[in-house]
Amino acid sequence: MKLREEQEIFTQDVAKLIAWIFDQGYTCTLGECWRSKEQAEWYAAQGKGTVKSLHCSRLAVDLNIFKDGIYSMFDRDYRPAGEYWELLNTKNRWGGRFKDGNHFERRVIV
Repeated sequence: MKLREEQEIFTQDVAKLIAWIFDQGYTCTLGECWRSKEQAEWYAAQGKGTVKSLHCSRLAVDLNIFKDGIYSMFDRDYRPAGEYWELLNTKNRWGGRFKDGNHFERRVIV
């Protein structure tokens, strides 16, 4: 499958996830959606990510979830959204599985 096609499916799944979050009585805002190669390298040098970040391929998004206006800071707060995300597609992976709870990605070889 071409990268553009993977990105389209990812985008549709993100839209479903955001709608689901709001349907559950939460709100959310977008965090990081795209990352340059240089930014990925800088984060990796600090131990905060990988140079092969899926953000660079537009296949990852960070969402900031709020309940009653209060920001959810812990991975456990994101678990229901993460589990829903993974049910949408077998390629979807929730960052809470590797201590990055607000991270949602589509695992593909790019």
